Amino acid sequence: MTKQNRYFPQTVPHPGETLKEKLAEMVMGPKEFALRTGKPEKTIIAVINGDSSITPDMAVQFESVTRIPANFWMNHQRSYDEFIARKKRQAVIQEAVGWAKQFPLAEMIRKGWLPPVTTIQEKTTEMLTFFGFSTHTAWEDYYFNQQLKVAFRISLAQTIESYAISAWLRKGELQAMELAAKSYSEKKFKEALPVLKAMKENNPCGFLDQLRDICLEAGVKVVHTSRINKAPISGSTRWINDTPFIQLTEQYKDNNDFWFTFFHEAGHILLHGKKDIFLEKVEYSDKDLIKEKEADEFATKWMS
Repeated sequence: MTKQNRYFPQTVPHPGETLKEKLAEMVMGPKEFALRTGKPEKTIIAVINGDSSITPDMAVQFESVTRIPANFWMNHQRSYDEFIARKKRQAVIQEAVGWAKQFPLAEMIRKGWLPPVTTIQEKTTEMLTFFGFSTHTAWEDYYFNQQLKVAFRISLAQTIESYAISAWLRKGELQAMELAAKSYSEKKFKEALPVLKAMKENNPCGFLDQLRDICLEAGVKVVHTSRINKAPISGSTRWINDTPFIQLTEQYKDNNDFWFTFFHEAGHILLHGKKDIFLEKVEYSDKDLIKEKEADEFATKWMS
């Protein structure tokens, strides 16, 4: 992942300053300018003082009197508005610095999950972009406070290394977005399981790609996400809209451990509902031990 360099000026004057200079050049006071543009004098004074914005209607009227194109006034106002918005954004980023420091930032940069930025403010900005949130409080509402249960029904608030785990889960979602799966077919997925069991026994070269492609044909997305040192998680199953999604890592003792985890996750898809989210080898809110046992029994069947 490469960093895109963009230039943002340190300061941008309000277009009222330009208007004030132009009126001085024209030897015209606010009262006369207001009369010529058909605007209240108090509105013109507010613009000159930087207390009011130039609207498209005003820009067109200013054009006739100042002979400066309307798009100049609009672009000037737009640049100023963006500058003010970015100043406010800087304050939001600064407030989120402590949140960003909870993540394994250096490791995420080494893995290419984040661009190679240097300052903590830049890293904080990239973390928010990585998760697709504008503020760190929105992240907390999603992962801790269950404010969007339709997408993430569980809470990681009491989970060990919750920040690292959330980063691993998010990376998997980003990987899944890059995959094109057919519409989910339970019948096709069940038919794929014997093929995958044979693959387990033969252990062909490049089996991960074959596993992914076979599952995509059945409408199931499977991704392999490299582990984060602080995240003890070994797998996850959840639905992204109408598509079941299995996320695996390399944190397995051996090949059998990998396949057991896969069939365990497949069991969650076939046995349990779309609204459930399952995380393996971690504790989290609403963890259903009965469903975990059912998935274990399903995996044991396919491993035998």
